[in-house]
Amino acid sequence: MKKNRLSALILCTLATGSLLSLQAHAAQQLNVWEDIKKSAGIKDAIAAFEKQYDVKVNVQEMPYAQQLEKLRLDGPAGIGPDVLVIPNDQLGGAVVQGLLAPLNLEGMATEQYTPASINAFKMDNALYGVPKAVETLVLIYNKERVDKPFATLQEWYDFSKQQRAKNQYGLLAKFDQIYYSWGAIEPMGGYLFGKNDKGGYNTADIGLNKPGAVDAVTYLKKFYADDIFPAGILGDNGLNAIDSLFTEKKAAAVINGPWAFQPYEAAGVNYGVAPLPTLPDGKPMSSFLGVKGYVVSTWSQDKALAQKFIAFINQPQYVKTRYIATREIPPLTAMIDDPVIKNDEKASAVAVQAARASAMPGIPEMGEVWGPANAALELSLTGKQAPKAALDGAEKQVQMQIEAMQASNQ
Repeated sequence: MKKNRLSALILCTLATGSLLSLQAHAAQQLNVWEDIKKSAGIKDAIAAFEKQYDVKVNVQEMPYAQQLEKLRLDGPAGIGPDVLVIPNDQLGGAVVQGLLAPLNLEGMATEQYTPASINAFKMDNALYGVPKAVETLVLIYNKERVDKPFATLQEWYDFSKQQRAKNQYGLLAKFDQIYYSWGAIEPMGGYLFGKNDKGGYNTADIGLNKPGAVDAVTYLKKFYADDIFPAGILGDNGLNAIDSLFTEKKAAAVINGPWAFQPYEAAGVNYGVAPLPTLPDGKPMSSFLGVKGYVVSTWSQDKALAQKFIAFINQPQYVKTRYIATREIPPLTAMIDDPVIKNDEKASAVAVQAARASAMPGIPEMGEVWGPANAALELSLTGKQAPKAALDGAEKQVQMQIEAMQASNQ
C-alpha cells in the first residue's frame, strides 16, 4: 500500500512538474499581429530574436487599421496579441480605453527616429509605441510636362498660370481640405491644438484662426480666384477629378500621397516625385504625417519581452531589410541618407518630406476638427466668406463640438 502511495505521489509530482514545465515553455511565446502582406519584412529579425531569447514568435497578418478593434475582444479573452500594429491617429482612444501598455523608455533608442514619428506615439509624456513606417503628401509631377520640379509654390503658381493660357493645368491640390492645406497653414503659424503642461494637447486651445492661418488661407485662395484650379476639384469628388486630370495628362503636377504611385504608374504616366515646395517666406511646406507603429497590448502576459521584441526588430539592419521587402518608408533618421532610399526618387521624396511633417494628433477630439475646418476652407477659397470670418466660425464650431463630446463622455 505504501509503495502504491509512493508511486502515486511520484507520478503526481512528475505530472505537476511536467505541467509547470509546459506552462513555463508556453510563457516564452509571443503573439504578434502584423499588417497584411508585411510579415516578410520582419522574418529575418524574428529568426534572430527567437534564437537570442529562446522564444517562439507567432505571427498573424491582418489589416493594421482593424487590429485595435479586434484587440478589444481578443485581449480580454486571452487570445489576443502581445504586439500589434496601429496607425497613430488611433492612439489616443486606445490609451484612454486602457488597451495599450506604456513602454519603458530604457533601451528604446528613441533618438534614432525622426522627432515627429516618435512623438506620434506619445501621450502626456508617456511612450506607447515605436514607429514602423511613415507616409505623407509629396509633389508628383509628369516628367513629359516638367523637366525638373519647381522649388517654390510661387513658381508653381506662375507656371500654372501660363498653362491655363494653353487650356492645360499646372499644379493641382485639394487645398479646400485641411489635410492638404495644412502644408501651408502650419509653417505660417496656424496650429490644431496648443500644448498642456504634461506635453500633451490642450483641446481648449485651438489655433485654426490665428493670424498665420489666415495669411496661409489668403495665399492659397489665389489658386482659385485666378482660375489656376478648376471648379471641379472642389468638394467630395475633388480627389477623383484631380487624379483624372493627372492621368489624362491634362495636369502637370499634383500634391498627393504614396498611395497614388501605383495607379499613376498603371495609367502610363511617366512621373517623378519630390518633397513639397517652399512657401513665400522660404519655409518648406509641411504636411500631416501618418505613422504606423508597434505597440504592446495591455493584456500581454510578458510585456517586458514584448518590448524587447519591438526594440530588437527596429535595429537599423533589420529596418533596412524590412524596407527592401515592403517598400514602406521607415522613420529612422539614418535611413534617409542610406543609398537604398536616397537613390530611389520616390522613397527619398517621402522620407525627406516625412522629416518635415507633423504627426496628426492621435486624440479623439481631432475627429471634431475635420468637418468645420473643411467647410471654412471651401467658403474661404471660393470667395463666399472672408478667410478670417470663415476660420473664426470654424474655431467656434470645433470648440462647441469638443465640449459636447467631452460632456457626453463624462
